[in-house]
Amino acid sequence: MDARKFGGAAATKLSDRPLWQAMKRGFLGRCPHCGQGRLFATFIRTAESCNVCGEEFHHHRADDLPAYLVMVIVGHVIVGAFMGIEAATTLSTWQHLAIWVPITIVSALALLQPTKGAVVGLQWALRMHGFGGPAEELETHPEL
Repeated sequence: MDARKFGGAAATKLSDRPLWQAMKRGFLGRCPHCGQGRLFATFIRTAESCNVCGEEFHHHRADDLPAYLVMVIVGHVIVGAFMGIEAATTLSTWQHLAIWVPITIVSALALLQPTKGAVVGLQWALRMHGFGGPAEELETHPEL
């Protein structure tokens, strides 16, 4: 298969960036390039650039993907656990609410930043959205 069709390194003559290493570094909240600097300035706002190697992050476009991934992961785990507990015990609705609502909220909050970091690492490794790939062109609408 021709790598040029998919924007591979052979098509652009650029060195490959390690995908899983970049995603792991992002998941841990570190710069996907050097692994040393901080990726986040606040809870889910990325830093403008790495304070160690200078890699810029301000142009990333994680958008809603991290939130969707967290919802899918937490939803599957919580619903599966809820159904297992419901089949094995006779808890009331209020007891279930007291158990599952806090677990769901804490799980979602705990996974949100690491998931966003992994998505930013993915974008960096694949040279997406300004991370060293070809310049993006704005879509024009001449009919307007």
